[in-house]
Amino acid sequence: MTVKLENEHLVVEIHEHGAELRSVYNKEHQIEYIWQGDPKYWGRHAPVLFPIVGRLQDNQYTFNDQTYYLNQHGFARDLNFIVVAQTPTTATFELRDNPLTKSLYPFSFILQLRYTLTDDDRLSIEYYVSNAENDPIYFQIGGHPAFNVPMDTTSKFSDYYVNVDPVKKYDRINLIGPYSDPKHPSEFDAHIPLRLRYDDYKDDAIILGLEKETTSLVLATLFESHGVTMELENADYVGIWTPYGKNAPFVCLEPWWGLADTIDADGDLTHKFAINKLDGQSDFSGKWSLTFF
Repeated sequence: MTVKLENEHLVVEIHEHGAELRSVYNKEHQIEYIWQGDPKYWGRHAPVLFPIVGRLQDNQYTFNDQTYYLNQHGFARDLNFIVVAQTPTTATFELRDNPLTKSLYPFSFILQLRYTLTDDDRLSIEYYVSNAENDPIYFQIGGHPAFNVPMDTTSKFSDYYVNVDPVKKYDRINLIGPYSDPKHPSEFDAHIPLRLRYDDYKDDAIILGLEKETTSLVLATLFESHGVTMELENADYVGIWTPYGKNAPFVCLEPWWGLADTIDADGDLTHKFAINKLDGQSDFSGKWSLTFF
């Protein structure tokens, strides 16, 4: 089932499968901002990453001396959520633990995603993780929205850039294969706009450490005719990605509360780098938004 949110300018579609954002359409300019999932390049739109971000060493981890197998980015993107609240401009999707999730991830949880479309063409996305048990749970979560680039017929991929604010030098977390190397960051200088070039993604995503600082990214052309602003309220990292070697007409801006296993990970989930520990009877929230122009 697809849920539709709408205001004067935009129509937003979110599918219950994965609670995935599938479309943001500008009615006046007839612009589709969200990548439409051509499998020739990448068959998804904006998957939700939970309970891990990235890949585990050998796609497995241990907890309480038991081994569990979990594919890249976890299972939430491949399961159906339930719509638990809806208005013309808001929708809340929910996923709870079940026998399938328990076979992959031995924790009880409630995961909610709340989408809110406002009159200023902002789409707010809120993640809520609840632990109703007494023992702590361990998890990561993130978004993976892909945006059409170019967004019109008068520009090309290399006309676009990403600006990051605050304008400063960030730690860039490098990847070695699919695994992260946070002990040896390089420097990303946000004083210089990131011009989109396919060769920059030869080693996968560009990952910046944000340390939960409020951060915004603007994806636009040099002429700024149309684009997207992403605002991150409390994210730990943001990834910028397009598949290398495919000349794909999209780019992803990805807010993350987590990171792929490190190159020296020992496999114990409680030791995992950038893992979130949520104590019993506690809640977690992660918030970000998109503004379309």
